Amino acid sequence: MTDSKIEKRRKAAEGIATFGILLVAVALVAPFADLTSTAALKIYKWIFAAGAVVFTTARTVGVNDPDESTRLRRLRRLEFWAGMAFVVGGAFWFYNESRFADVPTAGALAILRETILFSLVGALIQVIASWMIYAREKKEKAPR
Repeated sequence: MTDSKIEKRRKAAEGIATFGILLVAVALVAPFADLTSTAALKIYKWIFAAGAVVFTTARTVGVNDPDESTRLRRLRRLEFWAGMAFVVGGAFWFYNESRFADVPTAGALAILRETILFSLVGALIQVIASWMIYAREKKEKAPR
């Protein structure tokens, strides 16, 4: 594939991943408007799950240049694991909502506890991978 095609695919994948992470963020922040009600969680869990799947799918698409170093390809693969952390967080949201359905005193935080944890892990992995990819690309493009 030519460099321009790879760059176009990489930009498209970044745009789709950004959309997915925005869905995840909206779905995580919105329930905190009213922590006593769990009715809104039924809608937001689907938005979170859709965002996690969109993000992970965008990170699964192969946008590596065959001429890139092995380290840079591994760093791009690390972004996929950030998406998997979001997917696991979404699975916990579904699981905990069914588990706490019969408990009338269970609030939104009881249901979202593991989801928040895995979302923070995914965000941390994504931030670290982004910084490392930027630094590595800068280092590899620098004249020697």
